[in-house]
Amino acid sequence: MSEESKKSLVPHFVIAAIVLAIVLAVVFWPAEPEPVIIAPVEPVIEPIVEPIVEPIIEAPPVIFIPEVVEQQPEPEIIPEPEPLDTSDGTVKTKLLALSDYEAFARLLIDEALLERFVIMTNTLADENLADNNRVLVQPEKPFRTYRQADKEWIDPASFKRYVPYVEVFESLETESLLQLYQEYKPAIEKIFSEISSPSDSFDEKLEEAIDVLLNTPEVPFPVEVYSDSVMYKFADKQLESLTAPQKQLLRTGPENMRRIKTKLREIKETL
Repeated sequence: MSEESKKSLVPHFVIAAIVLAIVLAVVFWPAEPEPVIIAPVEPVIEPIVEPIVEPIIEAPPVIFIPEVVEQQPEPEIIPEPEPLDTSDGTVKTKLLALSDYEAFARLLIDEALLERFVIMTNTLADENLADNNRVLVQPEKPFRTYRQADKEWIDPASFKRYVPYVEVFESLETESLLQLYQEYKPAIEKIFSEISSPSDSFDEKLEEAIDVLLNTPEVPFPVEVYSDSVMYKFADKQLESLTAPQKQLLRTGPENMRRIKTKLREIKETL
């Protein structure tokens, strides 16, 4: 019990002791044979016990500290992107901006450029040629051969007709070309999804198409060919067994093929 509790019970103990003393005196007082005149009992005056006043401890004043509210920056309003312009005119303009060669405009087909690019890439990855979906026009000059020792050979003059295409291809800045590819990626993937299975990836198809061309073997020239009344074929059975894209790359000539492969490797590494 605490000291304060003991102090608060002192008045009650004093009163109880006085009452108990009176009761004992009455009960155990010795009996006299003769009547006894009991003098009047003086009133018991209870001592006045002043109440113990516990000190009032005032609580410390509450100091109000205003809460500092951190100023939140206003949310940045991001404008919605403008819809992608996939029109042939816009696509062609952006492609032409990647090269300084005026010949590029004459070589580029104006119709359905994105669709042609997707179909051509997908067909090339499957080791075929998409003759009806070319991105570039065909050379105006015909394929030429010459005869020697009763055999027919590819005329090196035929290689010159591919030089404008190679020069335009080399002039395309690779980083800018791939940025344009990423810009039109949503439209390209949408077109690709319509002609492929859901598990196919256009990025993978693009790399496969590049690999098909890079795997074209280097062969010594001149190269012997023969005609079957419809088209020219390679006299060497190993060359004739190559894929259609690889045989087409061989027909561009050794120097053009070397330059094309160099650019393709650069694009593949950047991809």
